[in-house]
Amino acid sequence: MPALSRDEVEQLALLARLRLDDDEVERMREDLGAILAHMDALAAVDTAGVEPMTHAVPMDLRPRADEVEPSLPQAVALRGAPDVADGAFQVPHIIDKAGR
Repeated sequence: MPALSRDEVEQLALLARLRLDDDEVERMREDLGAILAHMDALAAVDTAGVEPMTHAVPMDLRPRADEVEPSLPQAVALRGAPDVADGAFQVPHIIDKAGR
């Protein structure tokens, strides 16, 4: 299993905006190491001559016609909203007005 250092896991957590305690860092070292080991095993498989595919089962998807159809009335769409303002969903601010 490829070993990740504690510093590498902490750097990944920082990039992912995750706060991990000591036990979680250790668990992530093991879990991420197992994932990397699996990826190494997949990389070792000879895929020369194998056609790329997007799905394991043959599929024939036909695009539908692009036609204008009636949409959901605004009153119906907003009926279950906990807060509505000016005919739209009202949600709490997640960024202060100063943009910080």
